[in-house]
Amino acid sequence: MAQTHRPADSYSPVYFLASLGAGGIAVTFFMFLMFWVPHKGQPVPIFEDIMAAWSTGSPWMQTGIAVALAGIAFFAFLNIRSLIWNLSADSAFKRTEGYASLKASNAETTLLAMPLALAMTVNVGFILGLVFVPGLWGVVEYLFPLAMVAFGLIAVMAFRLIGDFLGRVLSKGGVFDVTAHNSFAQLTPAFALAMIAVGFSAPAAMSTNALTVGTALVISTLLGTIAILYTVLAATTAFASMLQHGTAREAGPTLMIVVPIVTVLGIMFVRQDHGLHTTFEGHTTAGETMVFLARLLAIQVAFLGLGAVVLKAQGYFSDFVTGPKTSPGSYALVCPFVAFSVMMHFFINKGLVAAQVIDKFGTGYWSLTAIAIAFQVVAIALVLRLNRQHFARTQIAAVPAE
Repeated sequence: MAQTHRPADSYSPVYFLASLGAGGIAVTFFMFLMFWVPHKGQPVPIFEDIMAAWSTGSPWMQTGIAVALAGIAFFAFLNIRSLIWNLSADSAFKRTEGYASLKASNAETTLLAMPLALAMTVNVGFILGLVFVPGLWGVVEYLFPLAMVAFGLIAVMAFRLIGDFLGRVLSKGGVFDVTAHNSFAQLTPAFALAMIAVGFSAPAAMSTNALTVGTALVISTLLGTIAILYTVLAATTAFASMLQHGTAREAGPTLMIVVPIVTVLGIMFVRQDHGLHTTFEGHTTAGETMVFLARLLAIQVAFLGLGAVVLKAQGYFSDFVTGPKTSPGSYALVCPFVAFSVMMHFFINKGLVAAQVIDKFGTGYWSLTAIAIAFQVVAIALVLRLNRQHFARTQIAAVPAE
């Protein structure tokens, strides 16, 4: 008698990255609306702006809007469906011996993938409201405090998990395996805090209430600063271990985790700058923003290159992406492509166009935007491929009892 099996049946909290990646792709489609649809009167496009652009725009504009809305809807669905599956599977996983073993190992930090994915889904929910709900902007000031409460609860979860891990490994020696620290997997807590921070920074950019903006600025700065400190410390110690022991093969994709961390923190800084400008009369020139975003891109290019070199040398793609092997860590490949795509959109529009280096919708604009879209297409292909690999059922022969 044959049984069905799928790789995802052997659960790991790393599978929360499947939800994260789908949510990130929904954000890449929102970039089309963010920077192509006029939205005078508020910092982001809303349902009414999109409908106005649809009714008066060219066929190219209508095509862009249609693709964006379809992409947001589809990948938001994948994001939420995957999150629900993960929450259910994680609940069952916590009752197994595997969970106890994980809690006693370096891999305890993979539990931070849950608050990371939760924070992304809150961001995705806000995007869905903006683009699909008429009249939402009229009550948005009431929604910002609710959003900050949601992010606050996720932050509490994240800090409790981080506290459990650091309390265990720093209170006594010998419980942290330095030889297994040969990847950037330990940056997952920093990524989670950065994602929560960028969520907290949204009201700073969008609200007109000084108390809301100030609260968002302070809390997002707190979380973002801790994320930066954690990133630097964890990456430095991990790199030393990698030089000595080589990079852990299945954790190879984590070498590029710095790319999404840089993107979410970069967006946080841009949002904070907007709030400081509109509410507290703080001013940053377009040229300064352009150079700042260029520096962030430089960091991302460096770590994309580092990851590509190591993964190619290890033959990672031929085994775990296009080949027969499966590893939950493969989903960590999606985030860098998503993050670089989003950062390119910001660099092009908030940097080069705002500083009048290139003309919006000119040849240079579309040439650079093509790079962002190319990275987006790779991310989409990865998600669809990995979902088939990990969640498709295959027939296996049943082994008779001895």
